[in-house]
Amino acid sequence: MPRFDRTGPLGSGPGTGWGMGPCGAGMGYGRGFGRGFGWRRFYTKNEESEMLRQEVKDLEEELKAIQERLAELKDQK
Repeated sequence: MPRFDRTGPLGSGPGTGWGMGPCGAGMGYGRGFGRGFGWRRFYTKNEESEMLRQEVKDLEEELKAIQERLAELKDQK
């Protein structure tokens, strides 16, 4: 991404380049919300199911941390 302004190559928008920016660490894939899963590898239903289960687990843990922080902030008032 030129100048890291999130416009992608030639201002075409994000997700239109080679994935060589800081999110992809030069590996061609990042951890963004594009759901590209790397170099166009197609997963089996079992692999995709496992990946989605892991994502649900990660999101639940993140939600729990957010709720705990909100409770901490409420108690500080």
